[in-house]
Amino acid sequence: MKWKRSERLVDMTYYLLEHPHQLIPLTYFSELYSSAKSSISEDLTIVKETFEEKGIGLLTTVPGAAGGVKYIPRMVEHEVREITRELIAELSQSDRLLPGGYLFMTDLLGNPELMNRVGKVFASAFGDQKIDVIMTVATKGISIAHAIARHLNVPVVVVRRDSKVTEGSTVSINYVSGSSRRIQTMVLSKRSMKSGQRVLITDDFMKVGGTMNGMKNLLEEFDCELAGIAVLVEAEHTDETLVGDYYSLVKLQEVNEKDRTIALSEGNFFQKGRN
Repeated sequence: MKWKRSERLVDMTYYLLEHPHQLIPLTYFSELYSSAKSSISEDLTIVKETFEEKGIGLLTTVPGAAGGVKYIPRMVEHEVREITRELIAELSQSDRLLPGGYLFMTDLLGNPELMNRVGKVFASAFGDQKIDVIMTVATKGISIAHAIARHLNVPVVVVRRDSKVTEGSTVSINYVSGSSRRIQTMVLSKRSMKSGQRVLITDDFMKVGGTMNGMKNLLEEFDCELAGIAVLVEAEHTDETLVGDYYSLVKLQEVNEKDRTIALSEGNFFQKGRN
């Protein structure tokens, strides 16, 4: 079957978008479309220019016999700010206020279109790093973890509070909750990760970072390396956080349970990006 150029461009673009951070040999496209490599290179140049012009991402070329092309998702700053504004507008609604200074976010975490965009934001921030695994703790952070993983093309592991028979043998640690200062437990299957992997940890909400610190300690048990931390919302705290290097999209500055008011601002994402 001989493909028209317009058909090749549509199909090639779809394939690249579905396989981020995967090196694809030019011979794959050449054989698929029964076209010369020179024609494929010209097509990829068109896709590359369009991706960059529209802020979709980067198309990098690796030369040589073992080379190929790789799509790296990117999100331009004005799109990130738009997402942040949407989150702040939604989270500022007084009926989201929960006892203890928490916010109801389940509906947002269950919104696939929004989570996909949030995932691309964090994937853009860590796109230049080697990430092998996304880690989160059950249950609220799972949708964010999968959204990031989709754009980095890596697996997700979920830390649980208690052991499940379906997990097989597990590793468990005790950690101190940053907000309540209580001793809690984290459990992860021994088959979840391999020694030496670089792990990005994420969650929906962070007060002082006790849960994040617990996951960091769990990584040490697996002889894995922390690649970064990404949180959707962080709470502004007078105390020092237990983790020092992380990305956040929204900061919860203050809640007044009596007046039912919520003060929010941009997180540190943009400041981190300038460092």
